[in-house]
Amino acid sequence: MKKIITIMVVFSSSLIFSQEKEVQKTINDFFVGLNSKDTLAIRKQCYKDVIVQTILKTKQGNQLKTDDFKAFLVSISAIPVEVKIEEKILDYKIEIDGNLAHVWTPYEFYVNGNLSHKGVNSFTLFKENTEWQIIYIIDTRRRN
Repeated sequence: MKKIITIMVVFSSSLIFSQEKEVQKTINDFFVGLNSKDTLAIRKQCYKDVIVQTILKTKQGNQLKTDDFKAFLVSISAIPVEVKIEEKILDYKIEIDGNLAHVWTPYEFYVNGNLSHKGVNSFTLFKENTEWQIIYIIDTRRRN
């Protein structure tokens, strides 16, 4: 009986680890696209109706800003070639329940090698058939 329980624990652990790797790959591929300004690569990781939001701290107080995903992609593609952007992910905290995943990623954002801001991204994903898709992105942004 102990052997069966041990086998079941090892098997479930490997399935969970495999799922986490798939989810992390989706997020990694999103940032490869972002850092290279490749909007097709970004779009490939996102569900067609993805929601994109930002929490901003302004002089008027905290604000929640919702962006149109297509406008977000246009803004990425409009960044001049000579401007290098890089969002460095500092950590991944991944939680999965069936076809739902949540990923928390603290980050630092650099423009031409200079730290612009930092914060945290929160992603919600769902598994459509065999692929994980980002359905919701929200982030915070703090200046140094």
